[in-house]
Amino acid sequence: MYTLSFAVEVNPEGATPVLTAEQVWKGLEMKAENAVPFVPGMTRCEVIERQGNTLLREITVPGGNYTELIRFYAPVQVQFERVGSGGFIENTISESERGLLLTFTFGLPFPGTEAGSAEERAKGESMREGYIAAIAATLKKVRELVTAREI
Repeated sequence: MYTLSFAVEVNPEGATPVLTAEQVWKGLEMKAENAVPFVPGMTRCEVIERQGNTLLREITVPGGNYTELIRFYAPVQVQFERVGSGGFIENTISESERGLLLTFTFGLPFPGTEAGSAEERAKGESMREGYIAAIAATLKKVRELVTAREI
């Protein structure tokens, strides 16, 4: 399984509005409910079940249709598990000496590809920029929602 973990400063110099951890958390909750406005390329996101701190949703992205089990660990982490494929994504809010961080960790299986192989790394690296762009898109949307007073 190809893995990537990437952290960005939530409030780099010049960013407006400056976001709080609570606002970022609310944005992550909203993204779990309906990721279409947050994730470039996603065309469908439908919640099909809720229970406790989890929800089950169906999504459509350029790679296909998937079912995801989402777990909320308020107020710091949202975990997305692709049901049946073994892939996962984690969105984690944390504080650091650089200020507030948002870290995305991805684990992507490539069926038919040997784990740890050059082929697996090449496939993962081909998707790297898109996943990193998802972090920027998420924070951009949260800023828009804060500015519009929807968060």
